Order: sequence, then structure tokens, then C-alpha cells
Amino acid sequence: MSPTVFSQLDKSLHDHLAALVHLSATADDPTAADLARTELPRVVAALRALLDEHTPDPHGRCPTCRTHRSRRFSRKLPSPCRAYLGAQLALTVTAETPGLHRHVRTAV
Repeated sequence: MSPTVFSQLDKSLHDHLAALVHLSATADDPTAADLARTELPRVVAALRALLDEHTPDPHGRCPTCRTHRSRRFSRKLPSPCRAYLGAQLALTVTAETPGLHRHVRTAV
């Protein structure tokens, strides 16, 4: 079975993110600083673009996720969609795990 375009894009994106994580953990300080200056704005822009697609409507519901959800499983009450919830958890919960002493909010 040949890979789909999505699977190729998905692999490429995950490989790029894995390389960034690896370099940030193993590079010397000047290289890590250069990496942060060049790649961090790109990663933030990508995350913002994704979250822009999932911005809640005036009723607090995600229009993107709502269009893909069947009526039978739709929620009555507004709640964060998986994109927003996943981003929030990834950026705050992992930053607060034991061993990571600097939280992004305290560094700004």
C-alpha cells in the first residue's frame, strides 16, 4: 500500500518536530539559542494558525469541530475543543512536570 499525501506530510512534520526537540536538548548553548530564535517563532505561528481555525464562536463552540461532529454526539454546553484543550495541556501541564523548574510564564 502506498503512503497517502497526509501520511507523508504527517511524518515530515513529526520528524521536523522530533529534530527540534532533539537539537534543543543536545546542542551547545549558542546553537540552541540560534535554534530558538529561528524555529520558535515558526512553531508559535503554526500553533496560532491551528488555533485560529478553532476559535470559539460567540456561543463558546468551535465552528471547525462542530462541522465535523454528528448531531447525535454534539454537546449542549460550550466547552473547549480538542485542539484548544490539547494545546493548553501541552503548554502548561508538561511545563509544570517535576524536573522542569522554569515555567514559561515566570520567564517572561
